[in-house]
Amino acid sequence: MNVNLAYGQGHLTVDLPDGRTTIIEPAPKVALQNEKESVLNALDHPIGARPLREWLTPGARVCIAFTDHTRATPNHRLIPWLLEYLKDVPVENITLLDQLGTHRPNTQAELEKLLTPEVVHKYRVLNHEAENPAALVQFGTTRDGTPALINRHVAEADVRIITGFIEPHFFAGFSGGPKGIMPGLAGLQTTMSNHGERNIGDPKSAFGITIGNPMWEEMRDIALRVGPSFLLNVSLNEDREITGVFAGDLLEAHKVGIEFVRKSAMQKVKTPFEVVVTTNSGYPLDLNLYQGVKGMSAAARIVQEGGTIILACECREGVPSGSPLDKLLRSAKSSEEILAMLATPGFVRPEQWQAQIQALIQRRAKVLVYSSLSDETIRAAHLKPCHDISAAVREALSGYGPEAQVAVLPQGPLTIPYLA
Repeated sequence: MNVNLAYGQGHLTVDLPDGRTTIIEPAPKVALQNEKESVLNALDHPIGARPLREWLTPGARVCIAFTDHTRATPNHRLIPWLLEYLKDVPVENITLLDQLGTHRPNTQAELEKLLTPEVVHKYRVLNHEAENPAALVQFGTTRDGTPALINRHVAEADVRIITGFIEPHFFAGFSGGPKGIMPGLAGLQTTMSNHGERNIGDPKSAFGITIGNPMWEEMRDIALRVGPSFLLNVSLNEDREITGVFAGDLLEAHKVGIEFVRKSAMQKVKTPFEVVVTTNSGYPLDLNLYQGVKGMSAAARIVQEGGTIILACECREGVPSGSPLDKLLRSAKSSEEILAMLATPGFVRPEQWQAQIQALIQRRAKVLVYSSLSDETIRAAHLKPCHDISAAVREALSGYGPEAQVAVLPQGPLTIPYLA
């Protein structure tokens, strides 16, 4: 049987064995008939908050936080509609702030693609600076005593509008909501504290869990310290069409959005599979191997102990090459050495959370990667290159016996498979 896997800006078609293949996808979500009208209506009829128009006092400084180029948020539609709604606010009173977290700054060309050239040329658009003390303001501390630092522009704004989209997240439960502030606009040391070895290793730091999740709860608490924020989150289908709009109170609107997404994303399976083929949902979510760990994590939920995971992730930006993750992976001889390093008191590195999650997955299963990366790069990341997914599946199945089964997650972490 032929299965289309989300890959880059298109699909990768693989031939998998009939009778031994189970396809696991989100339940279909119908696109809104009029996206713009739905967004504008949600701003005037928000969840748990006053209409956005009533937040706009004369002279108010407005900060709009938007997701970066590694996220699928339709910023090029959403932000112009939002700015149209804010047409009575002087242009000089509006700042658009890129929720980079610890990611690299976006280029001018990338910002124009994200927001449209018209928006970038008319408004002040800034990249978040996670390592610039002058760009950050402290709001108490994290649970381990690290300063909780948040971008000055969003902190000092009179009106904060946090945009983004809601999808399952491999350690924060779901994206969107308070994540747009923390870690989206947090200082590097704050994020490293929240994403530390102990929190990452907590069993509740997982897909689909927010309440009781130590990472998400700290994100929530720090985001709330900044003050009231107006949320504008959307849900998407595999064609990147808007299926729901969740505007209003940072937590209440997000909660409604979470339950909407959960109904389609959560997919129950009866038993684990010997082989699981997954993706990272295609472009832009599969830009690099750093993001690809999310696809591995989705597969790890249903792979048999000692099984095989095959990840299709284009990685057109590399690991990225020379990134903190790349350097950390190359500094060790194995995934087990990575875990030993991270468990050493005082050992802290940027982006260690991705390396830790990947290594924990590799304790459970062998991981192969089909991508545009060189074999050397994949092996340096302690993974195995895959050049033919169909052949790799058949080879793996033969090693597990005639009853072995393969599961496929064509949309990767947009689906949360779980064992009954």
